[in-house]
Amino acid sequence: MELSPRARLAFGVNAVVAWLGVVLTVALSAVGAYRDVAVDPGMYGDTGDGFAGAVSRTVDTLSYFTIWSNIVVAVSVTLLLTRPLPDTWGRRVLRLDGLLMITVTMIVYQVVLAPGTEVVGWARLTDPILHLVTPILTLLVWVVFGPRGWLTARLVPAALIVPVLWVGWMLLRGAVVDAYPYDFVNAVDLGYAVVLRNVFFVLVLGLVISTILFGIETLLSRRRARLVP
Repeated sequence: MELSPRARLAFGVNAVVAWLGVVLTVALSAVGAYRDVAVDPGMYGDTGDGFAGAVSRTVDTLSYFTIWSNIVVAVSVTLLLTRPLPDTWGRRVLRLDGLLMITVTMIVYQVVLAPGTEVVGWARLTDPILHLVTPILTLLVWVVFGPRGWLTARLVPAALIVPVLWVGWMLLRGAVVDAYPYDFVNAVDLGYAVVLRNVFFVLVLGLVISTILFGIETLLSRRRARLVP
């Protein structure tokens, strides 16, 4: 796969924006720059002030699905930019993972989390990058520049591996620290039965989104085949 100058520019912008959101969020969290807001029982955020809470704040931040999804996008697009070849199964799964996870991030945040989230201080900058700018940019770059032919139905089960790993990490860590990243997975408040039910629905959403992405990929590939003489 040889990248055109426009594709290289698009992947480069996508990578820079995705990495910017991740690095800014982790750095600002580590130094305690985010303004304090009330923390409900069982939720991330009760880590202490200053240097003493830096490690806990950083690990909390790196345990959000939002951060995982932005990192996967950043890595997959950076690889497309710097090493277009080889075209491997793993690279294709990573590309689908990024598209799937960042779409889930955008939908769940806008529909479920945003209505009850108080966005203050530095979060007014980082939240839109993580939850809106990077998702929309990633999807637009994929629609226009692909690469086409990478997404197939056989990749869908493999693309759920990283989200399932996040679920396992989030629940295991939560059982240790008694804190969780989102209201709908707060086992302290809801109990594990409700949390597992909510996680199941999110995974179903992931399957639906993967199917839609595959359908769009098929249409775009057919359109390109008709345009190429």
